[in-house]
Amino acid sequence: MAGMLVGIAGLGLTVLLAPVPIDAQTAAKIPRIGMLRLGSPPDPLVEAFRQGLRDLGYVEGQNISIEDRWAEGREDRLPALATELVRLQVDVIVASGNDARVSKRATTTIPIVMPIAGDPIGDGLIASLARPGGNVTGFAFQSEELPQKWVELLRETLPRMARVAVLSHVATGVGQVKVIEAAARSLGLRVLTLKVRRPDDLGTAFTEARKDRADALIILALPFFFAHRARLVELAAQHRLPTMYFQREFVVGSGGLMCYGPNLSDLFRRAATVVDRIPKGAKPADLPVEQPTKFELVINMKTAKALGLTIPPSVLARADEVIQ
Repeated sequence: MAGMLVGIAGLGLTVLLAPVPIDAQTAAKIPRIGMLRLGSPPDPLVEAFRQGLRDLGYVEGQNISIEDRWAEGREDRLPALATELVRLQVDVIVASGNDARVSKRATTTIPIVMPIAGDPIGDGLIASLARPGGNVTGFAFQSEELPQKWVELLRETLPRMARVAVLSHVATGVGQVKVIEAAARSLGLRVLTLKVRRPDDLGTAFTEARKDRADALIILALPFFFAHRARLVELAAQHRLPTMYFQREFVVGSGGLMCYGPNLSDLFRRAATVVDRIPKGAKPADLPVEQPTKFELVINMKTAKALGLTIPPSVLARADEVIQ
């Protein structure tokens, strides 16, 4: 009887010391990604990022976990959401522009990947494009080509344009505004900069643009404006103000007049390749911040007709996509 008890005890000990199954070990170690977005779901850019992960062989719930945090368009919610992701000890935080700035204030140790940022050096996110030097890396358009091109395309589209308004944000976008002002001066244009802080400020900004007799409007490439793209397109139509946007989602399916900028969906897909490297040992400080190499011009002819505009053939000839 005693021998039987010893055998049973030994069997129990063997069970306790048995190795954990490989699947259980893998499940415990799968990368956990935190996604911080100012806007609301559904978001085509977030879906593009997820597609990038799928292209790399990741399956949510099996070999990767994603924690989405949405600010629903309210910037004041971002700090608490970023802190929540830090508290969850995610392996990487994916955040763009001001979302990335808020994330960096919440942590200097968890890697942050920016699918896109306008001026990460000026905003204090990185030391340089080649050597970010901290916990942030990803993609950015540092080139002056983009804001300068907005001004030139608008002037070519509206030859009689004398005043151009710029919709900016009180917390960011200074670098883009400076380039626009320089480009406008070279063409003899007057610039009216309108800074907003909250979604409620957008309507007032458009009213001021019209009151100041602006001939056109430029929307800066900022996550805040992407989060409120439907409202911006609505206001532009309401005030009959020709508007240049920075992303195709404002024009395709939304009704904006024209956009010139990088394909953000492509950049969000590519951001997945950067995220993939970090759990494997890559350090953000050593991963160069990449820049977009292709920019696209999209024109909505339906909106142009509604505004009574004739798009010059020279502009149409350079368009990557024309919506009839």
